[in-house]
Amino acid sequence: MIDEIRETKECQLKDPMDLFHSGQVVKICAPMVRYSKLAFRTLVRKYSCDLCYTPMIVAADFVRSAKARDSEFTTNKGDHPLIVQFAAKEAQVLCDAARIICPFADGIDLNCGCPQRWAISEGYGACLINKPELVKDMVRHVWSQIDNPKFSVSIKIRIHEDLKRTVDLCQKAEAAGVSWITVHGRSIEERHQPVHYDAIKIIKQSLSIPVVANGDIKSLKDAENVHHLTEADGKIKQMTFQWTAVAAFLYGEIGVILVLCLPFISPLRWQKIFMFPLWSKMAVFWNKMFLTIIVLLIVLFLDAVREVRKYSSVHVNEKAANVNSSAFDHIQMKLFRSQRNLYLSGFSLFLWLVLRRTVTLLTQLAKEMASHAALETQVNDATEAAKKYMAENERLQEALSGKGDGKKKESTDATEEKLKEEVEHLKAELQKTSNAFHKAKTEVAAVKKQSEGLRREYEHLMKEFEQLQQSYNKAEDKKEL
Repeated sequence: MIDEIRETKECQLKDPMDLFHSGQVVKICAPMVRYSKLAFRTLVRKYSCDLCYTPMIVAADFVRSAKARDSEFTTNKGDHPLIVQFAAKEAQVLCDAARIICPFADGIDLNCGCPQRWAISEGYGACLINKPELVKDMVRHVWSQIDNPKFSVSIKIRIHEDLKRTVDLCQKAEAAGVSWITVHGRSIEERHQPVHYDAIKIIKQSLSIPVVANGDIKSLKDAENVHHLTEADGKIKQMTFQWTAVAAFLYGEIGVILVLCLPFISPLRWQKIFMFPLWSKMAVFWNKMFLTIIVLLIVLFLDAVREVRKYSSVHVNEKAANVNSSAFDHIQMKLFRSQRNLYLSGFSLFLWLVLRRTVTLLTQLAKEMASHAALETQVNDATEAAKKYMAENERLQEALSGKGDGKKKESTDATEEKLKEEVEHLKAELQKTSNAFHKAKTEVAAVKKQSEGLRREYEHLMKEFEQLQQSYNKAEDKKEL
């Protein structure tokens, strides 16, 4: 072993975390008793195995005995990336084993999943899943005594009957800075029963670090199927469909509002557009569609707020930064995505309300403009008719002023009386028209008042939104400090 280790010192060790960010499913050869030796690892690497483990090594024996080190661990230049799996029950013993192996391997793995009776009776393996504080303490101690930032510290576990206990264990290990967690989807008592892939999926959704699925994976096709079932790591997650849809919806809202605000398209023209048969058919479902989208956006907004609060935890970020830069970067990436989702859903909700109010105001303004134009035309016609009758009356009076004939005078008086009646009738019509015009002005003033109320409401919403944004900015400033 010593000669091979000296050769290994000359090779450049790799960062196993790079595999989980490669965009591909990570193919891992699990640790197998008496099989996962150097020769077997060399063979599987020729068939595109990405990451190999050694068999489980008892850390206390490895630290205490040089003979145990020579028999249990051998490697060479091509045997990378390599994870050495240890069985340990004391933090300092695991640290000592990690310091010995650090120059020659890319990481260590704490076995918390071995169900063999001898291991459990000695305090190793699967019994550790019932001691989350001890697991957390061992991970922390290793990170505190290993100076290599590329050196990984992972754990392999089985699940509890009560899955909440497993999630709690994983979250505590994550807070301690564990690089990734391998989950064998069976309990301690289960041997050949079906693997609980749904449990692995729940664990993955509860963490922000990589999770490796383990159990009954015998071929590359099995690995692909399990990857899709559990959503375990191996592929970089792109923007999910729901948030892609929200982003497209937001850009669509911005485009529609910009078109509605074009100054050269009058409200009357928009009213004609809204009267198209297509819009008339859609109007029947408009209110239901509006409320449905409001509910969906609120749900997505609350989900984004929950994610931001989860990944903005200063306590978690400080621990991750102190023990594992890769875990810290992973949390920061999750925080960025959750903040992006928050802004997408928040702006979409805000613009959806603004869009609804804008369409309503355009419709009301178009109706008032049409009514005002009709009343103005009617008033102008009545005024022209009154002027015409007044001019004719003056002309008749001038013609009758120079004649003294009695009959003509009587006829003229009758004509004048008739003209006066017509003038009174025209005045009455003019008064009615004036009243209608005054009513139209009152309605226009009401619309203006409503528009002013909308403007104040819009300013109030903008202030609330700025306060919300400032609060998140303060939270980010605190996090950076």
